[in-house]
Amino acid sequence: MSTLSDPVNLSAPRGSDAGLTPKQLADKYGLSVSGKRPSLPQYVRQLWARRSFISAFATARLVAQYTTAKLGQVWQVLTPLLNCAVFYLVFGLIMSNRDTVPNYIAWLCIGVFIFQFSQSAIQAGTRSISDNLGLIRALHFPRASLPIAFTIIQLQQLLISMVVLVVIVLLNGITPGMTWLLIIPALVFQSMFNTGLALVMARIGSKTSDISQLMPFLLRTWMYVSGVMYSVSSFIEKWPPIWQTVYSWNPAVVYMDLIRYAFMPESFDKKLYPGGWDAHGNALPKALILPDHIWIMAASWGVVAFAVGFVFFWKAEEEYGRG
Repeated sequence: MSTLSDPVNLSAPRGSDAGLTPKQLADKYGLSVSGKRPSLPQYVRQLWARRSFISAFATARLVAQYTTAKLGQVWQVLTPLLNCAVFYLVFGLIMSNRDTVPNYIAWLCIGVFIFQFSQSAIQAGTRSISDNLGLIRALHFPRASLPIAFTIIQLQQLLISMVVLVVIVLLNGITPGMTWLLIIPALVFQSMFNTGLALVMARIGSKTSDISQLMPFLLRTWMYVSGVMYSVSSFIEKWPPIWQTVYSWNPAVVYMDLIRYAFMPESFDKKLYPGGWDAHGNALPKALILPDHIWIMAASWGVVAFAVGFVFFWKAEEEYGRG
């Protein structure tokens, strides 16, 4: 008969599992680590299976973004237009850049709208993990869904704004042409590029929250050196050829140039790119030809940035939302 003073044996009963390590026990009973990173092919399949969630999440966030504002969704168009107005006042009127670039208003608005697409996608991607920790910890889903969804939000905003951009272009006396079809592949490549950078910055931002405070300054610097509001051709042509080549690979310049050419090929400034020749060997005006290598640049930036960003983000999949 035992008493309260007798020792109690709290150890597990010895049996066939005695002496096995936790890893051996897990292997024996088919257990796996909670939140373990899947293989890359599995991760892609999981993302594809949740494509409806990504689309619905992006649409819901876009609708809710301006619900507290009296003008509501009008701000999706009004924000870039106000930026264009400020830049036109400073760079167009005060600094007289409108006299150096044909159809300056349309040229400026295209640059502002297209650059803002990349700028907003990168900024949103940087905060996509850190601002949604509650959702990440409550639900199980591929975390790449978030930066991808935020990029889709920015693309949806751009497509809405493009309606106004088309009106601006038409009011500048530019008539639609076949080159307008080039807008579609150009935006596809830019969307891939933006998604890749959003994925990279999402991982960095999840570990270093201060990066979201630094990004506006970095993106603003990128905007000013990319010729969004003014033509940089007169400056670039004085540089050594190697630096001209390096600058021409600036992805912001590449995507803005593609869209500007698509909308208004006759007034497109192409001093960064060589001209072409017709079937008789005669030089063509630079405004009439877009070099093939600019499409190679656009495709390269899009594919490489997306692939690198996706793998970089996937590598830390099991770390998001922890600690």
